[in-house]
Amino acid sequence: MSKDCQFCGTSVTLPNKGALVINRKNVDVEQQSELLIDYQDDDTMVFQYTTMSNLVTTLELLRKRNTSNFWLHILNLDTKQSFPISIDHLYERLKHPELASIIHNGSFTSHLQPIVDMQTNEVFGYESLLRTTEQSVNPGELFSYAQQSGLQSMLDQKARRSAVKAKSDHLAKGQKIFINFLPSTIYVPEFCLKHTFQIVREFQIEPEDLVFEVVETEKVSDVDHLKRILDTYKASGMKVALDDVGTGYSTLEMLSLLEPDYLKVDRSFIRNCHIDKENQEFLYQVMERAEMIGITVLAEGIETIEEWTWLHQLGVDLGQGYFIGKPQAVPEKEFILP
Repeated sequence: MSKDCQFCGTSVTLPNKGALVINRKNVDVEQQSELLIDYQDDDTMVFQYTTMSNLVTTLELLRKRNTSNFWLHILNLDTKQSFPISIDHLYERLKHPELASIIHNGSFTSHLQPIVDMQTNEVFGYESLLRTTEQSVNPGELFSYAQQSGLQSMLDQKARRSAVKAKSDHLAKGQKIFINFLPSTIYVPEFCLKHTFQIVREFQIEPEDLVFEVVETEKVSDVDHLKRILDTYKASGMKVALDDVGTGYSTLEMLSLLEPDYLKVDRSFIRNCHIDKENQEFLYQVMERAEMIGITVLAEGIETIEEWTWLHQLGVDLGQGYFIGKPQAVPEKEFILP
């Protein structure tokens, strides 16, 4: 099991008084003279701290000559419990404790952006977009920090809970909700997705109303692993989508292998599609491939009536973008074509 599994759904709080337990091979001999070592043997060195300031000072000394991101254990001197963490993750949490607190506490809400059936003009569903409640923090900044601090699994899981709750609070049965997820936070799909399935049961949501899509910033290197994740979602009755088609998932072979229920065409191919011949050629290819495999096509980033009209005439199934509606805490219930 990966070391990162410890962060999945577990609130990790740094003890105010504790000790760092480090493998001696990660500290060079010269550096050892600079550090206040409380205990050491042939394999281990222990550094106690009584304040966060002490901890920061020790970490800065440890990082001064070490360029590698090694792992250590933090020991709570009161409870005698410990947990592993990388030195870089620990340092990031100490630098921005307010962001770590937002993630730990799950201080989120979900804004919903409408997705419309382009042939009937009816609202088909909504995409859930994460927002913070206590502080105005850019979601991109929060996800970037989560990756740097080792909290991406926790953030991804709590974002899913917020999205399912929004579905329960605002959407009718049968309306889909599209939920982004990070494949890199799911190590063993059958185990890691149990929490998601529990949330679905808790809020009594029909599984087929949930569409899980690969988040746009995620760089997928293991396609077979991604297929196992998508297959696990589908085996539970949920739907899956590939985001940003055209920037990594545009080949017929890839779509045939992963067999998503939906594909979302990257907004760069939607922009000025009514006049851009290269974008039009790409969209023709996407529609042809999707029809061959039986995949529903969603065009994201529609911003003008001209783009909407051209895509409608092309036969694109679903549309999303500011022309249709912006993300809102309480979603719009219908779309009226201007």
